[in-house]
Amino acid sequence: MHVRQMTTAYLFHENEVLMIKRSSSRVFNFKFWSGVGGHIEPEEINDPKTAALREIYEESGIAQQEIKEFSLRYILLRLKDDEIRQQYIYFGQTDRKDCTPSDEGELFWIKHEELAQLHMSTINRLMLEDYFQDPAGTEVKVGTIAIGDNGEPYIQWAKLKDPMMF
Repeated sequence: MHVRQMTTAYLFHENEVLMIKRSSSRVFNFKFWSGVGGHIEPEEINDPKTAALREIYEESGIAQQEIKEFSLRYILLRLKDDEIRQQYIYFGQTDRKDCTPSDEGELFWIKHEELAQLHMSTINRLMLEDYFQDPAGTEVKVGTIAIGDNGEPYIQWAKLKDPMMF
């Protein structure tokens, strides 16, 4: 079994979220939306935050010093064929709204209440629903996607805690 590690970042400016509309990927063969991000490079394996900041800069031109309150909030796990996909999800704030175009897709600032209308991966849609229940939270949650008895996908959540620190 292979492991693919990725990062995704959702940057906020007031009531809007920076989203990228990608034309296609290995997952979808149609246009879909996501936060900015991509694969973790070999030298970044132990530092997904650096990978996320690199991807933000590559895809939007927004530099690390232009991002505030940047923190890891979710680690998502998903099985796809013979591959385990591990995705580190970061959230942050920025005062910068202008973005540098990239060949990764088109960037848009979307009002957060309109996110549910966008075509995005199920695991990211469910994660965003969870995030907006407590956007000021500081805990890191680990989520794995599953299918319920009703055939609908859901995420099994666990708060990431050090068991020795209780």
